[in-house]
Amino acid sequence: MGIDEDRHIVEKCISGDIRAEKALYMKYSNIVYTICYRYSRNEEDARDILQETFMKVFEKLKQYNGEGSLEGWIRRIAVTTSIRFYRKSLTKKKVSKISEYEYDQSDMETPLEIVSAKEIMQLINSLSDIYRIIFNMHAIEGYSHKEIGEQLNITEVASRSRLNRAKKQLIVLLKTKNHVIC
Repeated sequence: MGIDEDRHIVEKCISGDIRAEKALYMKYSNIVYTICYRYSRNEEDARDILQETFMKVFEKLKQYNGEGSLEGWIRRIAVTTSIRFYRKSLTKKKVSKISEYEYDQSDMETPLEIVSAKEIMQLINSLSDIYRIIFNMHAIEGYSHKEIGEQLNITEVASRSRLNRAKKQLIVLLKTKNHVIC
């Protein structure tokens, strides 16, 4: 039912039906906002990214060919839009590029005790921008290191290294919050 419903909403949106556009927005806005918030550090930026994402969704809706889920297609647009927003903020801040040679071979196989989702999000949000983005893309969105490298203009090795460092930082943060590391 969901696939047929999505197909119907897409067709109506393409034909210019404003109610269908609102229905599409209402159906997916919470999911998209959650993604946007993971990549930003505050609600205002997340709302800006959310709006920009849906502008792109409606602009590119004719390109959606029905392969894969509509939700997955929208999620990828949200991630891409979030990364572009991050890049723009870097340009504005004139932050220097992080070295490509940060490779660390240590392995992070340490299991962590379960903590609340809210607490995990707070810890992830406390990571530096690049570590937070790579962690979100790989651990939450399921992007490969190759895809991450292409999106962020870094090597696969740099992506792996930064993910490793993000995990290490999360472990340190958990330890400082008096959580037990198994």
